[in-house]
Amino acid sequence: MSLPKTLAEDVARNLVMVARLIDEDPEQAYAYSRIALRLASRVAAVREAAGFAAYATQKYSEALAEFRASRRMTGSVELWPVMADCERGLGRPERAMAMAGEPEVQKLDKAGQVEMRLVAAGARRDMGQIDAAIVTLQSSELASSAVHSWTPRLRYAYADALLEAGREDEAREWFGKALEADKDGATDASDRLAELDGVEFVDALGDDENTGDAADVEVPATEAHDRDEDHDSDEDDRGEDGPAKA
Repeated sequence: MSLPKTLAEDVARNLVMVARLIDEDPEQAYAYSRIALRLASRVAAVREAAGFAAYATQKYSEALAEFRASRRMTGSVELWPVMADCERGLGRPERAMAMAGEPEVQKLDKAGQVEMRLVAAGARRDMGQIDAAIVTLQSSELASSAVHSWTPRLRYAYADALLEAGREDEAREWFGKALEADKDGATDASDRLAELDGVEFVDALGDDENTGDAADVEVPATEAHDRDEDHDSDEDDRGEDGPAKA
């Protein structure tokens, strides 16, 4: 559908703002998407943008309606995984699982199929089927050493599922693999590894100097515990008013 030039420019400006703000300020992005939707509700790109803005603000019912509208207009299946994830957001993991088995999945490109696998595994976890979630993520894409845009998230999801299943050593290995592939910081794999290795972040300057630009340093939990014990020992050797005994 074509729009008059002035209207098309207004719609485009609002869509640009949606794209610019959706990660850092999703509520504001949502507001811009509503303006674009009011101006051009019969344009598929507007309905899709409105869907993603609603999705980013956890308005899953609204997002699903917009994605369905966009799909009706274009006939494309590329929104199928995010539509299934909306079903999860609405507390309907069974519907998400049903969508994972529909013929539309076979029409997705590789990235879309991996995304659908992630959604299906999430639905399994929603239903308390952690072992099934792990099996769902096991695939040629997971086993491949090639790195794609979706690789960090796939490896991270697998590590997280392993950890929930109590398979900590395997989880550590896969968080490490996720970190290796994650050049853009799409996941918090480094934080999860630090947590598994017992690393704590403490203020290097102490609580009394929090107003300064204190740098955070990593201290193993065991080392921090030893420091606490040394401090307690000094307290025991200290007189009421005097310094610690030599």
